[in-house]
Amino acid sequence: MLKEILSITGKTGLYKLVSQGKNMLVVESLIDNKRIPAYSKDKVVSLGDIAMFTETTEVPLGQVLENLKVKENGLVCKVDPKYDNDTLRKFMTEILPDYDRDRVYPSDIRKLISWYNLLISNSITEFLPIENKDEKTEESAKVEDAVEEKL
Repeated sequence: MLKEILSITGKTGLYKLVSQGKNMLVVESLIDNKRIPAYSKDKVVSLGDIAMFTETTEVPLGQVLENLKVKENGLVCKVDPKYDNDTLRKFMTEILPDYDRDRVYPSDIRKLISWYNLLISNSITEFLPIENKDEKTEESAKVEDAVEEKL
């Protein structure tokens, strides 16, 4: 499910991929449900391609979001992204205990909480892929190809 959710640099919030046009993607905002084009000059990243640094490896964003969902019992996060940096770091330790404190900045934690709350408020609660890692569903393969082709 996270492969269809996109972050666009310079635009607030998250976007759901609706369709693909010539040299652009049509996306729908999760905030106000408005559809806009995302052109090849826009930096578009699928949430399924993002990972967070730990001391030993990288953990896919889907797993981090799943950990956050378990901690918050599937509800909106109680921690406000505007809290001070120390509170955010302590909270992150509860979600991902071995996260890399040098490479994961408070701004990343703020973005994680904001994205999580936006996804939950839009009833998007499946953060981990259901299919086997080696097998891609036809739909997720199309989404991946559309994003890669646009880039």
